[in-house]
Amino acid sequence: MAGSGDALRALLRSANALLQQRRYHTALAVLKGFRNGAVYGAKIRAPHALVMTFLFKSGSLREKLKSITRATYTHSRNLAYFVFTYKGLMALQSQLQRKKIPFHSFLAACIGGWLVFGENNPINSQIIMYLLSRVLFGLSRLAVEKGYIPQPKQDPFPLVAALTWGTVLWLFEYHRETLQPSLQSSMTYLYDDSNVWHDISDFLIYNKRTDSK
Repeated sequence: MAGSGDALRALLRSANALLQQRRYHTALAVLKGFRNGAVYGAKIRAPHALVMTFLFKSGSLREKLKSITRATYTHSRNLAYFVFTYKGLMALQSQLQRKKIPFHSFLAACIGGWLVFGENNPINSQIIMYLLSRVLFGLSRLAVEKGYIPQPKQDPFPLVAALTWGTVLWLFEYHRETLQPSLQSSMTYLYDDSNVWHDISDFLIYNKRTDSK
């Protein structure tokens, strides 16, 4: 028993010594990026999938748990693969050109995005839409910072909020099929289901009655 404990401590010392070696830092950073991508993807997706599944999806408890697990695994796996690919390509480009330039980041991310997130499925679609909104905000701020567009005299956010809500509700009312399915489900719950009730039970307590009355 003591021998196995000593062997484990020796193994840990060797692993820690390896992690301190600067020559392996780049490769180890790629591996840790894979680890962080997997963990972060699971932490982000699991609670979201849990809430959305139990709010809007029908089926047995087993089916719901299976759906949550599948969505969490897919998000975790894809993010891990992307971080691994991105950091690996960044390291390769830096080694080949002996320096790091801004285009390296763009090219590495484009390749990773194509390879990992190129499949059009619900998980990837949600991630890309999440990123797209933030990219547009970031590019707008960068354009102001660089002087490509003038600094607004007033905060433009109220106008952005008004146009965003106006457009999404117009799409929901008249071109619903163009919206992402989870957004359709959320808006149906808010704006369509609130038009229907039979008595106090499905007016205040439940969204929809489950009996046959």
